[in-house]
Amino acid sequence: MAATSKQTVVLASGNAGKLRELRRILSPLTMELKPQSEFEVPEVEENGLSFVENAIIKARAAAQATGLAAIADDSGLEVDHLLGAPGIHSARYSGKGDSANNVKLLEALGDLPMAQRTARFQCVLVYMRHAQDPTPVVCQGAWEGQILFREEGENGFGYDPLFYLPEYHCCSAQLDPDVKNRISHRAKASALLLDALRGQ
Repeated sequence: MAATSKQTVVLASGNAGKLRELRRILSPLTMELKPQSEFEVPEVEENGLSFVENAIIKARAAAQATGLAAIADDSGLEVDHLLGAPGIHSARYSGKGDSANNVKLLEALGDLPMAQRTARFQCVLVYMRHAQDPTPVVCQGAWEGQILFREEGENGFGYDPLFYLPEYHCCSAQLDPDVKNRISHRAKASALLLDALRGQ
């Protein structure tokens, strides 16, 4: 990255929390990260077959619409017993939002023993220099855990109330947000992205 002036980069998301988190992590760079909502980037259909494909689709669309470099992420939950489901469909697993997604996941696992309820959150972050970038930077982070039998905790969102972390003896929704922001799948992918962009 050039040290003389700030490069404007568009974040292919309208999520305010995601924007804050990435701005904080990437703050050592001479980069000004702006949400795609500032540029009226149209929503794009995420029809890829993997987290990587969907992140690239979103980054490319944002770069195409703005003429700027773009960052996009795609993330979700993989449950081993369900052969990686809900996976790329995590956000729309039930079609009815977070609470219904959690209910559907609990029903799918039933009374399966805890030892067989292994799962992980995945996050893929993609940086595209421009819409035709043939070698986008792709960074991936995973966060291992297990699926509880019922929701616990008040923090977080999505599957956090079901995602149990044995080493912390609690679920993601019971973690202090600062701790979560250090150890989560998105934190790991973001740290890799920072390292990669420092070398640009």
